[in-house]
Amino acid sequence: RRQRQMCIRDSHTLISQCRKDFPILKREVNGYPLAYLDNAATTQKPKSVIDAITNFYENHNSNVSRGVYTLAEEATEIYESGRDAVANFIGAEDSGTIIFTSGTTESINLVASAWVQKNLKKGDRIILTEMEHHSNIVPWQLAAKSYGIELVYWPVTPEGRLDLALLEELLTNSVKLLAFTMVSNVLGSINPVEQITKIAHSHGVPVLVDSAQAVSRMSIKVSEWDCDFLAFSGHKVYGPTGIGVLYAKKERLEEMMPFQGGGGMISHVEKQSSTWAVPPQKFEAGTPPVAQVPGLKAALEYLEQYGIKEIERHDNELTEHALNQLTEFPDLELYGPSEIQNRTGVVSFNLQNVHSHDVAQVLDESGIALRAGHHCTQVLHERLGVPATVRMSFGIYNDPSEIDRMFSALDQARAIFLH
Repeated sequence: RRQRQMCIRDSHTLISQCRKDFPILKREVNGYPLAYLDNAATTQKPKSVIDAITNFYENHNSNVSRGVYTLAEEATEIYESGRDAVANFIGAEDSGTIIFTSGTTESINLVASAWVQKNLKKGDRIILTEMEHHSNIVPWQLAAKSYGIELVYWPVTPEGRLDLALLEELLTNSVKLLAFTMVSNVLGSINPVEQITKIAHSHGVPVLVDSAQAVSRMSIKVSEWDCDFLAFSGHKVYGPTGIGVLYAKKERLEEMMPFQGGGGMISHVEKQSSTWAVPPQKFEAGTPPVAQVPGLKAALEYLEQYGIKEIERHDNELTEHALNQLTEFPDLELYGPSEIQNRTGVVSFNLQNVHSHDVAQVLDESGIALRAGHHCTQVLHERLGVPATVRMSFGIYNDPSEIDRMFSALDQARAIFLH
């Protein structure tokens, strides 16, 4: 019990220290303090991130890898130091394995185009899971139509998990890639990346990990996990929009064709042919997200000052608090694991006989921001047997009182729609 009390005290200290760093949390919505519980969609930005972007535009704005004048050299140094910061944050041994993109979506599309076209052929298979975001389904559907590839789905259990024994059955000789999410953006389930990767590699199958929901909540260790590809978005980790990351092993980068053609990704251009720059520049055509990189670096530094273990502990506390509240209301149906083990701070539910959109609209009237709909996971919602869900998802700045406010506000929805 003493250890539990210390954990709660540490978490409260974390909140008191960090809430003041987020300017948007000072505002009110419909006369109520903003309770932002939609962190799975995007996170809010601390002042240090906003200042880093502003500082770049005010003092260093230039294109990168182009000029030899002072501003250009400063911009290039800032840009490449951001690449180093990302590599360190996710446990990559070489910053040359870090490609900057516009987000998780583009990162996965890059692999679905640049790697698939050279490494897969008609009749090959790709394994996906039923809990994937559309960003980890639709790019593979496009590739399947272009190259005659078959998509195979790893089912989700009724408890919102993946059955590892079933994976062994799915990994036939025709499977050439396994792509899966580390954390479900609906169920909150945490998938064991290292274990899944080991099983896939034992069958000679490369692995792509969508870590968009995981990167701000738990430690990422690509070198230890041995995954072949990993993708995430800056805006999900308290950084700016318009920037994402694709990590890829060196040997995978060498197997990939350029994703886009243009300036910055070439070695030499002739009238009829060109040769390519070495990775990662080979995959960063045109002007990259130069100003967003210092913002992303500032976001990662912000998280590191608190420590990812402390952030994970805080996330677990909020999740446990929400799950305990859910069990008190028989008219609320939870989706995903009901216990705290192997899940994180993404909690989806429905109020019986009330559409999720109606619930979210009523909650907004009390200043509570959360998401309602299919959350870009229509395959999963079909599996769950519902068209939509209400989703609350937690961030570093949330506290238990905001969860309590949400459950209290649900009484208004009951009064409006059920009486």
